[in-house]
Amino acid sequence: MVKVVQTILIAALLLSSCGGGDDYTYTPIDFPDDDTGTPDDEPTISDEDLLDLTQQETFKYFWDFAEVNSGGAKERYHPSDPGRDAHVVTSGGTGFGLMAILVGIERGFISRQQGVERLATLLDFLENADRFHGAWAHWMNGNNGSVIPFSPMDNGGDLVETAFLSQGLICIKEYFKNGSDTEKGLAQKADDLWKGVEWDWYTQNKNSLYWHWSPNFGFQINLELKGYNEVLIAYVLAAASPDHSIAKEVYSNGWASNGGITYPNNKYGYPLLVRHAGALEYGGPLFWAHYSYLGLNPNGLSDDYVSYWNVNVNHSKINYSYCVENPKNFEGYGSDCWGLTASYSRNADGTMGYNAHHPANDTGVISPTAAISSIPYTPNESLSAMHYFYKNKDKLLGPAGFYDAFSPEYDFWVGEAYLAIDQGPQIIMIENYRTGLLWNLFMQNEDVQTGLDKLDFQYNN
Repeated sequence: MVKVVQTILIAALLLSSCGGGDDYTYTPIDFPDDDTGTPDDEPTISDEDLLDLTQQETFKYFWDFAEVNSGGAKERYHPSDPGRDAHVVTSGGTGFGLMAILVGIERGFISRQQGVERLATLLDFLENADRFHGAWAHWMNGNNGSVIPFSPMDNGGDLVETAFLSQGLICIKEYFKNGSDTEKGLAQKADDLWKGVEWDWYTQNKNSLYWHWSPNFGFQINLELKGYNEVLIAYVLAAASPDHSIAKEVYSNGWASNGGITYPNNKYGYPLLVRHAGALEYGGPLFWAHYSYLGLNPNGLSDDYVSYWNVNVNHSKINYSYCVENPKNFEGYGSDCWGLTASYSRNADGTMGYNAHHPANDTGVISPTAAISSIPYTPNESLSAMHYFYKNKDKLLGPAGFYDAFSPEYDFWVGEAYLAIDQGPQIIMIENYRTGLLWNLFMQNEDVQTGLDKLDFQYNN
């Protein structure tokens, strides 16, 4: 539990600079006027138009602002400093980007041919990038695919980021498998890439998965993947792997702690159901309800211990209810301004930092991705928040969607920057809410179904 929190803190410390260039020029869009004289609680744009707009603007992160050589997702994008970390590609965020490109094709933001061309470049990059027993590094250099250390000992394979990337690769495989010869080749490459991950290596011959392996430091970080947090997808894919599969005992002991994952706490009338690492009263940051479930459909998903749909709905509603209660009396919090998760944040001195916000770690900072990406679980509450963000679009809406974080408490401070892992879930989860696109693609994959069966899951396909 402590190690998971330490990992979040390490990430906070590492959101610093590398370098490079970015000569993209942003031209603001003339959005619909938000209507003077309209009551504050009346929507100024229809729900459907707002969903369209949010997806289209967020898509730009993965298209217009992708790393220029690889087509992969940059770790971050700061419009005021576009050259910052211009060649730092994040593997997990790139997995989200793969899925976002499929949404872009379906929504007509790009043509199918444009998508295929970008994906061909991106899969070539992934094929030639550094890999460590099949796993990709957390950060890669977009110029040549070489590892960029995430921390002093984290200069090798990152199994969780690799799982997020593999989730996207499987969706690419399923989307294009019956297409043209070129598309079938793309599908085959995506399939081969994720199947090359040596999930079983990352057990250390024990009944658990481990997050990191380095050619210099081996398993010294020794961070075990235990729930409940964001890592369920790693166990599902490890079980699904045809050549490097794990036994159910690895899942039961590792992720589920042989039943210790369950937890009886109840908040605001909603059972928490699982033991959230470091956040037992209210649950952890809301990205725990998003990252593993971008392709893995939680609706109908249950194992020997819990229903993951109930876990995620209750987690989201507790987070919402906490913001409505607003026990710290922060300015602006309420039924239309809510959502606590890991994101950029406001430091005490007014500078921008990073924090894993959740009710037990509430600093007065709202992260739009929290409410937006929770839309399958809390549709009405999420749409209310989206309307609030849109009404404040002059402050909150930038060149790649809604900015990463803001705080009405501090004179409406806004973190005018973006992170791949916060933008990706928004466009993907909105699409899952609207059409189920990514859920349907991922869940129809035969290897995924084999893995879920091996772990004795109940699921919808």
